[in-house]
Amino acid sequence: MASTVTTEPSKNSPASSRPGYGQLLRTRGAWTFLLPGFAARQPFAMLTLSIVLLVQHTTGSYGAAGAVAAATGVSMAVFAPYSGRLADRYGQRAVLLPGVLVHTLSGLTLTALALTDAPLWALFAAALPTGASVPQIGPMVRARWGVKLQDSPLMTTAAAFESVTDELTFVVGPLLATALCTAVDPTAGLVTEAALTLIGGLLFAAQKSTQPRVTVSGHARVEHVSALRIPGVRVLIVTFLGIGAVFGGMQVSLAAFSESIGEPGLNGVLYGVFAAGNMLSGLVCGAIAWKVAPQRRLVVAYGALALTASGLWAAHSVPVLAGLGLLVGMCIAPALITGYTLVEGLVPAGARTEAFTWLTGAVALGQAAAVTIAGQLEDRFRDGAGFLVPMGGTMLALATLLALRSRLATRPRSRTVARGVGHRTPVAVD
Repeated sequence: MASTVTTEPSKNSPASSRPGYGQLLRTRGAWTFLLPGFAARQPFAMLTLSIVLLVQHTTGSYGAAGAVAAATGVSMAVFAPYSGRLADRYGQRAVLLPGVLVHTLSGLTLTALALTDAPLWALFAAALPTGASVPQIGPMVRARWGVKLQDSPLMTTAAAFESVTDELTFVVGPLLATALCTAVDPTAGLVTEAALTLIGGLLFAAQKSTQPRVTVSGHARVEHVSALRIPGVRVLIVTFLGIGAVFGGMQVSLAAFSESIGEPGLNGVLYGVFAAGNMLSGLVCGAIAWKVAPQRRLVVAYGALALTASGLWAAHSVPVLAGLGLLVGMCIAPALITGYTLVEGLVPAGARTEAFTWLTGAVALGQAAAVTIAGQLEDRFRDGAGFLVPMGGTMLALATLLALRSRLATRPRSRTVARGVGHRTPVAVD
């Protein structure tokens, strides 16, 4: 028999006071997984660019470099949910230890093959396990917050904090990879990525006291329901695909715009403004004690995202594009944060890591598709045609969200007891 019972928060609990970052970071045991978690997730933002710079250096082809990097990204998006499911079933440590070892060996193998002028098929063969074994540190950190802050209003603050941390990672990671590959050696980015993954991943895995517990014990067998079977999770996956389309479309289209006006250096500035908007709104969103239901917040935030993204293709000057990019970035964070917050109410604790990895994988898959489509549009039509991708992606996702928003209704807060072996009739516990 396995059971969990929810108790009412005390007057001194975090749930009874205004949420804030200071209060969140004072949560007992939080820093034991936050610091190694930040180090372990940093390589996530270094991997793709490090592969592009290395393979382009050894082959002389951006096409080959982009194809190998895309194979890594698609492999990661496909296998990430299965990694999350295994973490929910067997524990994060059991998945992380072999995962970081496989990723480190695969990344170093890819480096060696590129240096020895191996054929393209060999690079693809090494890229697939490299992407498939990327440690899903972000979803695992979010799952640990869920354990620490069960049913607390600080969950929204934690979701905002993680969104800002992710955005900071995607600002620092590419800069670090570029500096290492250009100033040190073309292999330095991928080698550093592998080393950080190994060291950070092992340190994170060592924090056993904060990882979510596996609910199966003794001879009791509790069915592990896939997060994908929950209708609300499927709706969130579609919305996150649209967010990925914004990231991918912006990366390609901003680079093409900067090149078209003869100022390629502006690409980093414009994308930095976009990222700054995301980080700023994420910080503000996490500091607010929300009284509006998260389902409604998601619809409003996503509607604003689709509206602002729809104006990008018409921007033909740097100030206008920078301003719109800032607004788009400011709309992304609330949508991301609210989506992650909804997982806590939609998904049982034993499947949350998997749910988080489905959302992370959806962003990566949407980004990979958007990069490809936006690149084709810019090559054929130019004149900002790539910006149609963020507009199309968010509009389709918004239509899906509006049509199926009722499926985001959160599950009841009561818990269940699973009885017997093979027969699992839920019994409510007061």
